[in-house]
Amino acid sequence: MLAAVTDRRYNVFHQHELEAHATQDLPGALAPVTLTGVNGVAESQILKGVARSFFLSLRLLPAPMRSAASLGYLLARTSDTLADATTVPVARRTEALAAFAEAVAAPVALQCWPQTLLDALPDPRERRLLEQTPALLSWLHALPAAEAALVCEVVATIISGQQLDLQRFATASGEQPVALPDAAALDDYAWRVAGCVGEFWTRLGFLTLGSRFSSGDPAVLLDQGRAYGKGLQLVNILRDLPVDLAAGRCYLPVADPADRAALLACHASWLERALPWIEQGRSYALSLPMRRLRAATQLPALLAAETLVRLRGATWQTLQSRVKVPRRRVYALLLRALC
Repeated sequence: MLAAVTDRRYNVFHQHELEAHATQDLPGALAPVTLTGVNGVAESQILKGVARSFFLSLRLLPAPMRSAASLGYLLARTSDTLADATTVPVARRTEALAAFAEAVAAPVALQCWPQTLLDALPDPRERRLLEQTPALLSWLHALPAAEAALVCEVVATIISGQQLDLQRFATASGEQPVALPDAAALDDYAWRVAGCVGEFWTRLGFLTLGSRFSSGDPAVLLDQGRAYGKGLQLVNILRDLPVDLAAGRCYLPVADPADRAALLACHASWLERALPWIEQGRSYALSLPMRRLRAATQLPALLAAETLVRLRGATWQTLQSRVKVPRRRVYALLLRALC
């Protein structure tokens, strides 16, 4: 599944960037391959230009899944860029997200973004990505109808989570952080930005590969995929707590985000909730018979489980130093996933 522990806040499509850092230098079975299944040269160039590490990791996917999975990733990256552009006023970001959601939902001609919006983005890679929006929409509407419908659905759900985020934290700051009100709000957020990706992955696999994707019960796999995605997003939240809090965002439901003791207690409680969700992800992956697909799906669970071990009992100072899985350990987990 295109999901796991990442540096991105909004959605778990970005796991393949992490995976690629582990895979791009490995020889043998993971030598570079031509990206058959991605719609032609133009689309491949978009991927290579704005998401090189993701492009490299696509070698793990069966060709029939690549085009829709790649496009879903790029559209999610686009909405993420719009939502997370802190140099742009919240009202302008909200307006841009709404326009993008409308363009994804229907064959609406969305021309280039206003130059003022592009100029406000400090990262040239993000500017290049937004400049490719018309090409991405053309790619979407060239997909087979059933695949396009799945992409539209998952991107719409992700955008709804981003829009809710902008509303919820519109006035938040490091001095006056805002916390999610309750466990239900956190569960809903995790589903919108991550659990839906697990559902998308499952539906896309069965649509494009049929029984070759898995001989398991599709309903069971949908439930497992949903839980897996939510678990991966929860790992992100637990790992990034101090960073998000400094920006005024507290995704853990506590009465007072400034109360460190309460935060750490809540952190420990939600860490225990994450474990069974990640275990469901491992069960999901092991039901997939295709070796590379199984590896691509299992690696996020292995990385997440490793991260949870390192987060257990962490002090605030440890969290502030940003818990990471060492690169050598990532390589070891990748090899384990491939076996």
